[in-house]
Amino acid sequence: MADKDYYSVLGVSRDASPEEIKKAYRQLARKFHPDVSSEADAEERFKEINGAYEVLSDPEKRQMYDRFGTVSPTGNGFGDYRDPFDIFAEVFGNLGGFGFGQGRQSAPRGRDLRVSLDITFEEAAFGVEKTIEVQRAEACDTCHGTGAEPGTRPERCTDCNGAGKVRRTQQTFLGAFVNITPCPTCNGSGTIIRTPCHSCHGSGRVRKARRIPVRVPAGVDDGISVRLAGGGEPGEHNAPPGDLYVGLRVQPHPYFKRRDNDVIVELKVNVAQATLGATVPVPTLDGTQEITLQPGTQPNSVLRLRGLGIPHLRGNGRGDHLIVVQVAIPTKINESQRHLFENLAESLGTAVVVEEKQGIVDRIKDALGL
Repeated sequence: MADKDYYSVLGVSRDASPEEIKKAYRQLARKFHPDVSSEADAEERFKEINGAYEVLSDPEKRQMYDRFGTVSPTGNGFGDYRDPFDIFAEVFGNLGGFGFGQGRQSAPRGRDLRVSLDITFEEAAFGVEKTIEVQRAEACDTCHGTGAEPGTRPERCTDCNGAGKVRRTQQTFLGAFVNITPCPTCNGSGTIIRTPCHSCHGSGRVRKARRIPVRVPAGVDDGISVRLAGGGEPGEHNAPPGDLYVGLRVQPHPYFKRRDNDVIVELKVNVAQATLGATVPVPTLDGTQEITLQPGTQPNSVLRLRGLGIPHLRGNGRGDHLIVVQVAIPTKINESQRHLFENLAESLGTAVVVEEKQGIVDRIKDALGL
């Protein structure tokens, strides 16, 4: 799939919705399923279709693919694929007598796990490496995951001959269809354990605490999940593990706010700075920057520092840093300051201006493009 365009494989546009992607997958998967299709390259096309759906149906994988052209730009586990027949079964469910079944043995995967991870505003912006502790079931050290007591071993199931599946052919008005279901004798494992391990009672797994590294990519937002393929619990009797989903919780910043990839900060200046103009320091994600206020700067004016916002998760570049200027009116002044303000008030007069058409809120929205 490295030289394939996943969107072209499914025949959808790059801005296709999840529903459109699933609909396209269902149509193609039914058409090229090896148990139904008579095409010579049906199995290869089926794997190709499932590989594309595995990426485009997962929001995190799709983001990585759109950004890097691959789902594993740094080898962090985003690019691991599951058995295509597992994907087919998840989407279509148990079709029973309709006739679709798995064309190959596929042991049941382990359980997916979900944990939460708190990160700071800056860590969400620039990415971070974290280590989390996860309680999960792992292969038993006594039986090494077989489930059988040391000195014994699992026996091949005679009903399914170790395949874990039983195959039945049905005749319908559409022709012959094959239905493959888990073997009821061994519950799909392909083996029978006569003497279960005393440590894990035959499951092949025991619970352990593990510390797992997590790479959080730059530009993530609150609520996004990072998927670590194979980081979940292993299946019974050495079956493939599930996945680990790390839900990110971005902690509020004392003064930065986020709007898409822009960072917004309110800056309070005094009356003299707003009236006469001034050069003032402003905090940004990249440290303190100096900006110049023009004489007569009005309250709620918005200044923009381009390229100093949040990095784009799905592409290159960054958003902007927006500074909303607020004029701080002093609540306490000394006698000297009072005298100066009284002179200023006498000089400016008592006339007032009634705002027409556009108010303060509208000016802010226009400046921010809201």
